[in-house]
Amino acid sequence: MTKPSPANIAIIECRADTPDFDECFAIRLEVFVQEQKVPLAEERDTLDGAARHFLARLDNQPVATARLLTLPDGYARIGRVAVLAAYRGSGIGAKLMRHIETITPAHTIILDAQLQAMKFYASLGYQEAGEIFLEAGIAHREMRKNRLFST
Repeated sequence: MTKPSPANIAIIECRADTPDFDECFAIRLEVFVQEQKVPLAEERDTLDGAARHFLARLDNQPVATARLLTLPDGYARIGRVAVLAAYRGSGIGAKLMRHIETITPAHTIILDAQLQAMKFYASLGYQEAGEIFLEAGIAHREMRKNRLFST
């Protein structure tokens, strides 16, 4: 399969009570529950209702998702970033992250990166913060991007 151009990706925003969210959650099920063996009960949480969800589509097919939570004091948290296996390494994840960063007014963005994804987030300007911890049995480390000082 030829890797798609991220220029051909459409990103939409949705809420947890919309049909588009069902497509977001289907990607999360495939990536987190099926591939990474995260328990279903841990994948769907109460934060889904409060979050802004983003869905990346290639030729109208859902290929990636993420969610954004606005926190107090100028902070935001990006989470549940998932790209279907066939599309990883194509730039779709980076385009999705940049889109979310563009629309949030937060001065600091926080995320909990799986260790194998830390280089990806570092390439987008995120820096390690805190110790390694387990979430759903997977090693993570908090990363932050302070947009006041980013270029």
